[in-house]
Amino acid sequence: MVGFDPEAKKKLSTVEHGTAGGISSALTRFLCQPLDVIKIRFQLQVEPLNHTCKDAKYWSVTQAARRIVKEEGVPALWKGHVPAQVLSIMYGVLQFVSFEFLTQQTWYLIPRFREDVYRPVVHFVCGGIAGSLATVFSFPSDVVRTRLIAQGEPKVCKNVLQVCTMIYTKEGPRAFFKGLSPTLIQIAPHTGVQFACYNIFTTIWKNIGKLIVEDLVLVF
Repeated sequence: MVGFDPEAKKKLSTVEHGTAGGISSALTRFLCQPLDVIKIRFQLQVEPLNHTCKDAKYWSVTQAARRIVKEEGVPALWKGHVPAQVLSIMYGVLQFVSFEFLTQQTWYLIPRFREDVYRPVVHFVCGGIAGSLATVFSFPSDVVRTRLIAQGEPKVCKNVLQVCTMIYTKEGPRAFFKGLSPTLIQIAPHTGVQFACYNIFTTIWKNIGKLIVEDLVLVF
């Protein structure tokens, strides 16, 4: 179960939580990267996403995917995949490890919040903090990823090192954190609600399971 649970029969270590978070994030990123590439192309297109507009290069997901493959090749759907994987793995590891640590410290330091009724609130707050921490540390990878994906052909920068060098020399180190403020405003409640809802629905599912088992015992 996600989050510290002293009553759990088997407790995962910090390394195990981090490994699970990193692997799941890496796999998800690999499968969803083409959609991320198309999303960024849509966001950068000034023309409306409508096939009736003559100047529009992209107007649907399938059409955009076909055009990218035709003009740039299949690998173009995974543009920026290396920094995206760094982003996903770093974010996944930091998020799950910090969330586990924060929920554990809350359990020991604030005994009042040990009651089940407070657990969704604890998960919301700890999840928001964990998501924010993970975002801050992984954000430079997100900036580099976006710059790589935004390129068409011919490419201005061919690899991660060239993008990092260009950003640092032309815009300074602070450019690696462009857009951090709105991202934190979005990610904190998003992650908090995600962990809180996970806790609520797993609790509901467990209670339903217990009721079903009890009913079966009474019947037989």
